[in-house]
Amino acid sequence: MQSPNDSGFTFVLFGATGDLSMRKILPALFEAHRSGMLAASGKIVGVARHEDTRDQYLQWVNEHVKPHVSKNGLDEVAWASFLERIVYVKLDLSRAEDFTTLRDGIAELPGIRVFYLATGPSLFVPICHALASVGLNQNARIVLEKPLGYDLKSSNAINDAVGEIFAEEQIYRIDHYLGKEPVQNLLALRFGNALFEPLWRREWVESIQITIAEELGVEARGDFYDNTGALRDMVQNHLLQLLSIVAMEPPHSMDSDSVRDEKLRVLRALKPINPADISKVAVRGQYHAGVIRGQQVPGYATEHGVKPDSRTETFVALKVEIENWRWAGVPFFLRTGKRLADRVAEIVVNFRPVPHSALGPTALRAGSNRLVIRLQPNETIRLYCLAKQPGEGMNLSSVHLDLAFDQFFREGQMEAYQRLLLDVINGRLALFVRRDEQEAAWKWVEPILNEWAATPRPPKPYASGTWGPAASSAMLAQHGTCWLEEEN
Repeated sequence: MQSPNDSGFTFVLFGATGDLSMRKILPALFEAHRSGMLAASGKIVGVARHEDTRDQYLQWVNEHVKPHVSKNGLDEVAWASFLERIVYVKLDLSRAEDFTTLRDGIAELPGIRVFYLATGPSLFVPICHALASVGLNQNARIVLEKPLGYDLKSSNAINDAVGEIFAEEQIYRIDHYLGKEPVQNLLALRFGNALFEPLWRREWVESIQITIAEELGVEARGDFYDNTGALRDMVQNHLLQLLSIVAMEPPHSMDSDSVRDEKLRVLRALKPINPADISKVAVRGQYHAGVIRGQQVPGYATEHGVKPDSRTETFVALKVEIENWRWAGVPFFLRTGKRLADRVAEIVVNFRPVPHSALGPTALRAGSNRLVIRLQPNETIRLYCLAKQPGEGMNLSSVHLDLAFDQFFREGQMEAYQRLLLDVINGRLALFVRRDEQEAAWKWVEPILNEWAATPRPPKPYASGTWGPAASSAMLAQHGTCWLEEEN
């Protein structure tokens, strides 16, 4: 299968020996190559300072990338041809002459140039300046990984500096949750079917939950995480982006600015949180030692790189409101955390019960009608409704209709990074975060960050392997509801 866009590309990967490149970026490019989705003339340029030669870099790739692409058996022929695409340039960011070497090394390579910065955010601006100094900011796209800044001020500083070198339409701020198949299907579900759109509003929706839960702790990222926390790491980007997708109005079309304009309207309509009310609508927690799947795991404060007296949150639960006609009065509950009971990312739309039931109290129970969009680990959409149990009498039971993508569609699903990298190469911006979206998210999050920084109260403790602090459940109970896993 030949790529529909065979104009060629040069994909330059900074941080080419880093963990993100090994686990996500290069495996995604390999899958696109194996599936025939990359232009035959396209090249991948690894940029790092750790290896001296191309052969040494390819050895590193063989050792560190293969384990992430061979889950279903590695196609050795495809792998060998993929390695032929790879060029290596040794580069020290502190040496201006090394960027001249990079420019000369890719001068004859084909097509649009994509510069992917899989590095720490402190290097974004120096790399962009160095690229511009040798003329590599022309006919180019730049991909920025999160976190893009520590707060609104630092985010604006990075965006201002990068924006002086690259135009906004050249900048791809990546959020891999937007590339997940069920998120794309959420758009199809809402805007491609007459069934749901009339119900997707305050008159019929009682509440919405968005959860991103992880079983893992901070692992080897203690130094980074202790200066970041769950609110910056997950809420400001992933959760608010998912919220904007769920709540947005139908766009004029699916072009990049139409979609992002509607997401921006949602972010700007978020009800500002009064600092005096933060304790009522925001819960922060920190995991302590506990047991996950039979294994004893340490508490956050004893993790490598974490300060023993750290007040960094590893769990956040929020009650969010959107001040517009579609969603006024509907609570959105957002939750994320580490060392929780399960690894799951899902969106739960709880529809209102029928106003009157001749079929008994079961039909009036909250949660009788529900849509669950599972993003991970298995990607499914499940619609819950009530049906009569077989036998005598009118006894109702909850049943569900499933769309399991891996069972319904014969072709394999595309991983989020694969979709997003192909979009970068082909110049599609719809699934990337525009600067004004990012600013709106930071403006909404900052009062919470500031209040938590000023309070002497530590995060609420929770045992590893649970679903977080009890205060998270209590917050929902005040609204007559509970988290999905608590219903059983």
